[in-house]
Order: sequence, then structure tokens, then C-alpha cells
Amino acid sequence: MRSEVRIAGFGGQGIVLAGYIVGKALALYDGYHAVMTQAYGPEARGGASSANIVISDEPIDFPFVQQLDVLVALSQEAYTRFRESSKQDAFILVDEDLVKPKPGDDVLKIPATRLAEELGKRIVANVVMVGFFTGVTGLVSQQAVEKAIRTSVKPNTVDLNINAFQIGFRFANIHEEPVNVSV
Repeated sequence: MRSEVRIAGFGGQGIVLAGYIVGKALALYDGYHAVMTQAYGPEARGGASSANIVISDEPIDFPFVQQLDVLVALSQEAYTRFRESSKQDAFILVDEDLVKPKPGDDVLKIPATRLAEELGKRIVANVVMVGFFTGVTGLVSQQAVEKAIRTSVKPNTVDLNINAFQIGFRFANIHEEPVNVSV
């Protein structure tokens, strides 16, 4: 089995870090094969950015996404640009304050940026979204992601990031039924 995930937004949102955390959790702590590629515009902040993760229970021979099973959009541009490259039945996760989906498009919403601001640090909206992703997709375990966070962020930000992750994870479990995307 193979699943393809794209986390996308704009530079400065921590998109690549979010993809790195998910990929690391899958490959090192959950025992899957995972490959991450990244793409970003030439701007340091504000340009397009994406982290693409291919997940499999077998070695991965082609590391690029072709048809997304999951799209995580943290900006309107990301949603608009990548929605069409998603499978018709793909799971679409959006930051509800930053993305207005097409009418009739079935998306899972979380106010990730607003929840991060309530923690006092807007910059952890990416990790709030990783928590939401973990809770609604079932692709990666909560324990694996928490281990990946602890070994991926600066030591003085571990508690903040774990807190942000748990808020997103709880939001998924309170507001949505898990959809369990299979690998």
C-alpha cells in the first residue's frame, strides 16, 4: 500500500518542519517506509512552500507524489493550487481561518492559527495542524509524532510544541470522527 500526503502553505509557517516531523515519526518510530521531498518559492517568507510525503509498507521506488491521498492546506494559495492534484476522495485538511474551500468540497477544518495564538505563539500553528492530521487520518501514531517532535525541535521549545500537537490531536478527536486513511 502507498499513501501520498502534501502539507502546503507559505514560507514562514513551518511547512517543511511539519513534513519532517510526520515523515520521521512514520519512518523511525512507526516502522513504515517514508520519503519526504520539499518545494518552496525563492522568497524567504511568504512564498509557496510544500512538504510531500510518500508512505508505504514496502520500499519506495518512486519518491514523488502524483495523486494526493491527503492534502493539508495552511493557505488559500496552497488549497487552490493543490486541490486539483488530489484524488477525488482525498482527505482535505485546512486551517479554517486561512482557507475558504470551494462550495461543496468536503474538507476537515481546524482553526490551527487561532489555537496557536491562544498558546501565545502563532508559529506553532504547523504543529497544531500535525496534531489534527494525526488524529483524523490514523496514518501515524500519537506516540511516534511526540517522539519525533522531541527530537526535531529546539530543546527550549519542546514543551510548547508538544502542547500545540496535543491541542490539535484533541481537536480532531472532539470535533471529528477519525477517518483512518490506510497505508
